[in-house]
Amino acid sequence: LVQLVESGGGSVEAGGSLRLSCAFSGFPFYDSCLGWVRQAPGKEREVVTTLYTRLGKTVYTDSVKGRFTISRDNAKNTVYLQMDSLKPEDTAMYYCAAALNPYEGFRLLSPREYKYWGQGTQVTVSS
Repeated sequence: LVQLVESGGGSVEAGGSLRLSCAFSGFPFYDSCLGWVRQAPGKEREVVTTLYTRLGKTVYTDSVKGRFTISRDNAKNTVYLQMDSLKPEDTAMYYCAAALNPYEGFRLLSPREYKYWGQGTQVTVSS
């Protein structure tokens, strides 16, 4: 059984920081793609970042480059999203997601390419 469980969301003022965590199990994570996907009210899901686990390569959407960092703790089977310099437009439900490596270079996967999803954690940034 594949499980992804997020935690760490909350409310913060603009300019603040949050760290999201995603504990995962039951998936061949050695050579896969782990990602964070967000969805704001009334908007489509947006992939924020994709981590290629075998080589540790990371890709970010332009709007979060330099502010967000994805990382992984292999011993804890946990992936993190460190979010700094948060902006009101970062407000969304954030989902941890996993997919098999498509072996198409290093790029942001689209939401439909992710096969497994967590339940989501809410991030709210006030101005």
